[in-house]
Amino acid sequence: MSTRAYVVRVAEDPADLEAGFAVRKEVFVGEQGVPEDLEYDAYDAVAVHVLAVREDGLPLGTGRLLHGEAAAAKTDGDPSVGSLGRLAVTKAARGLGVGVALVRAIEDAARARGLAAVDLHAQTHALGFYERLGYVAYGPEFPDAGIPHRAMRRAL
Repeated sequence: MSTRAYVVRVAEDPADLEAGFAVRKEVFVGEQGVPEDLEYDAYDAVAVHVLAVREDGLPLGTGRLLHGEAAAAKTDGDPSVGSLGRLAVTKAARGLGVGVALVRAIEDAARARGLAAVDLHAQTHALGFYERLGYVAYGPEFPDAGIPHRAMRRAL
């Protein structure tokens, strides 16, 4: 039995999408200084978004899955690989398992679409988090929005 005081769901209505965008703005733009025009992109319109919310509706975290053509640029064009991205958890919700629950929900969405693996571009400080979830880093470190990243992959 789970004792967590939040739920994770696919964001399917405009209010859920806006809540997820607000979390991304708080974490990436506010905390990390990512320019707002880089944070939101055309992929948001075609991505599968997931949202973690407290029982009272307060958004705690978000993430997205790109698949098909939208993921091609991030996965070397392999149509069987999805791309996990924009994973963000509010400062107040860190340490509660929200990030893990979001990653697992994105993986479930990838499996539901017949994908064999999920790639992501992890900020280097988060490599250990993703490694604990079964992701393996590959390739050199690279900057994204001025923040060092590494590519990672997990077979599903």
